[in-house]
Parts: sequence; structure tokens; C-alpha cells
Amino acid sequence: MAETEQITVATTSAGPGGTGEPGETVNLPVVELLTGRGFITGKSGSGKSNTASVIAEKLLDNGFGLLIVDIDGEYYGLKEEYEILHVGGDEECDIQVTEDHAGKIASLALEQNVPIILDISSFLDEEEAETLLTEVAKQLFAKAKKQKQPFLMLVEECHEWMPEKGSMGEVGKMLIKIGKRGRKHGLGIVGISQRPADVKKDYITQCDWLVWHRLTWNNDTKVVGRILDNKYADAVEDLDDGEAFMMNDWAEQVRRVQFHRKQTFDAGATPGLDDFERPELKSVSDDLVSELETISEEQQETENRIKELREELDKKNSRIAELEAELQDARDLSRMAEQFTEAMVEQAEDYNPGRTEQENMRRKRERFADQSPSDGDADAEDEADADGPRDESPEPDETADATSGGGFGDAFSAFAADDAAMNGGSASGGADATGSSADAKSVSAASNTDAEPASNGHADNAAVATNGDSPDSSAAGVPVNGRAETDIAEADDDALRAAIAEAVEAEQSAEVTGATDDEMPSDVDGPAVYADLRADIEELDRKTCRMLAYYREQGPGTPLNAHFSAGGSGDRTAAYARNRELRLRGLVEHVGRGKYDARLAALVREESDRGLDDDEVESVISRLESAFLDGDSE
Repeated sequence: MAETEQITVATTSAGPGGTGEPGETVNLPVVELLTGRGFITGKSGSGKSNTASVIAEKLLDNGFGLLIVDIDGEYYGLKEEYEILHVGGDEECDIQVTEDHAGKIASLALEQNVPIILDISSFLDEEEAETLLTEVAKQLFAKAKKQKQPFLMLVEECHEWMPEKGSMGEVGKMLIKIGKRGRKHGLGIVGISQRPADVKKDYITQCDWLVWHRLTWNNDTKVVGRILDNKYADAVEDLDDGEAFMMNDWAEQVRRVQFHRKQTFDAGATPGLDDFERPELKSVSDDLVSELETISEEQQETENRIKELREELDKKNSRIAELEAELQDARDLSRMAEQFTEAMVEQAEDYNPGRTEQENMRRKRERFADQSPSDGDADAEDEADADGPRDESPEPDETADATSGGGFGDAFSAFAADDAAMNGGSASGGADATGSSADAKSVSAASNTDAEPASNGHADNAAVATNGDSPDSSAAGVPVNGRAETDIAEADDDALRAAIAEAVEAEQSAEVTGATDDEMPSDVDGPAVYADLRADIEELDRKTCRMLAYYREQGPGTPLNAHFSAGGSGDRTAAYARNRELRLRGLVEHVGRGKYDARLAALVREESDRGLDDDEVESVISRLESAFLDGDSE
């Protein structure tokens, strides 16, 4: 390309502001056009788009590359004469493109010198169109730095991308960058707008050549006055269609010119009443389209894959939501089950067989104590008569048992001094060393009108007569040796019942513990607690007792360790089964982290009818330890 090569685009015209003779040809240097910065403006219908098309046609005639950013879809008419690639966003274009095609578009334009119309008007989504234009501009600038080949970029309605007021987007910033720095890389730009007042002045003041078609709006004419001169500001309003004031740096003058009419189909002309006939347009080579189609196919495959992945993701998210809901339901059920289990365990722990049996025995003693001798117990006496002769005396061994080991000799001896002598003897002879006393038998018979068996396992009749004397059911006392006994009714009934109940409790405590009367503490509550707890412990098998011993000696531990220490095999089921038995009896408690500890001290205090001090509690526990520390419990 010769440095002096020029293209003819207009002729000079007569009128205000013109210089030279009318009809002279106006030429533009190709290099200045391709690499410089230009600005074409004028109101709608004044001929600005025609001027841009004439310049494009002249460059295409000489085989120079360019890219037209078409915002109104009015440049596809160039395809009537030139093989130009028309890309955009609808089916009217040779191929539909996206931002993914930006690199290939720039490569075709600069590297293969393919003229391109980038039809922005075919995009319904403005943001998508702006993104595409931004990427194409970036790719052109980047490739021009390496290619160093003159190339022109024409941008229609540039005020939308490079506004004077308001914020500027990425497109405007990139176009300003090309205008300022593109020249040194061979990349030129021409901005086209019908509103010069709205175009960024930073761009206009950097331009090498400017074309001013007819302008009538006051703000626009003021721009002409500031840049050219006020005389041009007045004259610009009277310019004819296609006529303009042209100023350029290489001529250093302002000329009034008339631009040539474009040769190709004017797609931007205002439609008239005549029928519109679309011209036959040239098609580009299949090779060019195929390269872009490959990108489109890859992009479509990518989009399809993305769609599939999104669908899979949606399904998985839905499944995750379902599983989370099921998990929450399971947690709720688990929480309910735990609460139910805790309630059942608490209820089971509140149940103590030994304590329950002790309460039953106490209720029996209370009923027994409440039943005092009465004249109305004839049925019981008749029943006793039916069972056998009333004058039949018990054997000596039975008498001894009734008054010592299993009877109420101790309690009755307390009343012997106050009542009349029994068996014809004095008060002091009311009971012998063995506790064999007819008086005791008489009181027992008078009190136990229901003929319940004594605690030592021997049954006494409802009333006992000795020496062949028959009982008098109407008498207040029982005749013994022909002499009436002092009337028991004279004694205080309440005191009698209390003494009987106390004696029963003391006797049964002695039976359970094996202690003698001399060994029993003065406080009856301690032995009663001891007896109940020892009975519970003695019901345990040997390994369970040894597990209790482990907790007592070692402190908090796991059921597996306690079971292993007790001689177990380490079987988890067996360990927790025995541990559960200890827990249900209240002998151990969970202390956290799967460990349990003995709670004998707390249990002794709970079972006691009154508050015990620490020494008393420790005394009971020390005595209880023999039940599980010796390892003999089965």
C-alpha cells in the first residue's frame, strides 16, 4: 500500500464557509483514515450514515479491512456488492454469535482481512450486545498490537457508548482507549452520532478529522462553534442533505463539501410508499462461516452440558432437601424416643422391689396394730375352736419361739409389771428366761383376732386356754389356772399398739441383718435402711455384686471395665445388662461420658425415714460392703 494512496469521497460545494472552487474533488488519505480518529455527525436524514457508507465502500474497493458496529441494522446493504461477513444475534445474519466468538471475529478481521458487520441491533438483550462489543473491542486492540496492520473500526451512535454525561460502561472505556492509543498500533476508529452535544468531549477533541452535517439543535450548534467557529455554527443549520463541513489535520482547513451517494442498497433509508425489495446479497465463503459455526457448536454443547449439570444439580439439591427433611424427622423421632426411654427409666428407677416389700410389711404391721381385742370377734374364736382344743398347750419349744425369736416376748414383758400376774404368778414371773409365758400367749391371742401366723413361722390359736379351763368369750380377760386375768382393756390401747408395731419392726430388722438385740443401734431407722439395701444387694448374682464393688472401690468407670473386673468376658451385652440391674435398683448412676458410679450414700439417705448424718450413713455403707466386697453373693 502506497503511503500516498487516497480515496475520493466528495466534491467541494458553494455556500457560506466554503473554500476553493465548487466541484473540486475531495480525497482522503487511506492511512490517515485507517489508523486515525474520526467523527461524523449530523441530524437524522442529513446524510451522516451515507458518508460512512461511502468511506466503507471506497475502502472495500481497495481491499482494506474494516469492522462496522451497526446499531440500527442499516449496513447489511453493503453485501449487495461486497463479500462481507454479517454477524449478530438473529437469523438475518450469516451466523449468530456471542461473546465466545469475540476472539475469532477479531482474528478474522485482522489476520485474514475479512470485512465484518457486527449487527448489535439484532440482539434483544442489550446487556448481551454490550458484552459482545466490549470483548470484540478488547480482542481487536490486543491483536492490533501484535499484527501492526492498518484497520478501521466504525461505531454507529457512539454517544450511547461514550456519553458526555453519566457513567461510562466498559464499552465506552475501551473505545476511548482505542481512540487514544490505537493509532500507534494501526487501529483506527470513527465515531458516528446525531447528537454531538451528547458525545464525550475527550473523544471529539482527540479526532484527526471531523465531518459536520446539518445540525439544528442549539446545544449541537454550540459544539460546532466551540470546535470550528461561530460562523460555521450558523451555517451548519442550512446545509443540504449529504453536504457537510469537513475539517482534518492534514489539510489544516475547513471545507464545505458534498459527499457522493453510496452505491450499495440503502438499508437505512426511510421507507416510502413503494414496495420494498430486498436486494440479492453476496454470501461469504463456507470456510469463514464454518470456523464460527464450530465455535457455536462447541458453545451449544457447553450450554447443553451446563443445562444438564444444572438439572442434575437441581435434582441433587431436591434430594438433599428431602434427606434433610427425613433426617430432621428421624432426629425428632430419636429425641422423642430418648425422652420416652428416660421417662421409662426414671419410672423403673423409682421402683425398688426391696423398698416396696418393706412398705407392704409395714402396712401389714399397721393393720395388725390397729386390730385391738374386741368382744365382737366371736367368729375368730369359733374358728379357733374349730381348728382344735383350746386347752391344748403348745410345746415348750414353740413357746420359746413365740416369745423370743419370732414372738413379742420383749414387748409384752414391758407390760408384765403393770398387769395382773399370769399363770398365777407375780409380776416378776410374767416371763421366764426363755420368754415362755402364758400371759404373752393370752395377750397375743387377744390382739391377733385374725389368727395370723407369728413371724417365727408358728401359728397360734385366736385364744389359748391352759389347764383345761375353757375361755369365756364374754369375759374381759382370759381365765388362767381358774383365775381371771386383769382386763387388758384397762391398759392404754394406743400405747399397746405402738409397742407392738415397734417390736415387730425391731424383730424383723434383726431377722434380716442377723444382729442380736444387744447389737441393734438405739435408732431403728438405720437398721431398717440397712436391711432393705442388703436385701437388694443379696438378690444380685456374684458378678453384678463385684461390678458394684468395682464402682465403690475405683470410682467412675464404664460398664465394660466393671464387668471385666468382676470376672466377666468383656461381652458388651452382658456388661450393660448387669449394669442396668444395678441402675434400676438405684445402686449406681450415670455420671457422664458413658461412665457410672456407686450412689450408696445417696441411696441410704433416700431410703431413710429421717435425715442421717455422715457418720451414720458411712456406718450403714460399711456394713453393706460385706454383702458385695467379699464376693460370696450369688
